Amino acid sequence: MTGRRLFYHGCRLALGGIFLYAGLLKAADVTAFARNIAGYQLLPYSWNYLVAATLPTIEILAGVLLLLGRKVRAASLLLALLTVVFIGAIVSVVLRGLEIDCGCFGGGGNPSPWLALLRDAGILVLAHFTFHLRETAKP
Repeated sequence: MTGRRLFYHGCRLALGGIFLYAGLLKAADVTAFARNIAGYQLLPYSWNYLVAATLPTIEILAGVLLLLGRKVRAASLLLALLTVVFIGAIVSVVLRGLEIDCGCFGGGGNPSPWLALLRDAGILVLAHFTFHLRETAKP
């Protein structure tokens, strides 16, 4: 296996694993995740539970697709777009001076917003390489 293919598969598996893990943690307690989403004060109250109920499923499905090597470009693009939305939400929290639990990995960890932004930037890098190296890494 060439270095490029190995790097691609490492990025794909890491990205898939991160989102599978995050989605499973959020799905385990949808009500708590809805409270985390409400803390951002971005959505109408009635939408918080809807997002909390659907977002983990999307993360789990995309993560599984990446781990299985199926629909890799679509899954990595979807997760990159979600991550951009997450970054926007965290930036809005910072700009408004809110102190919340981001709920990124089921809540409770509450990293600083700057650490969450750094982590999300790393996730975007993984998504970028997974998306762009897919074509060159095919057997």
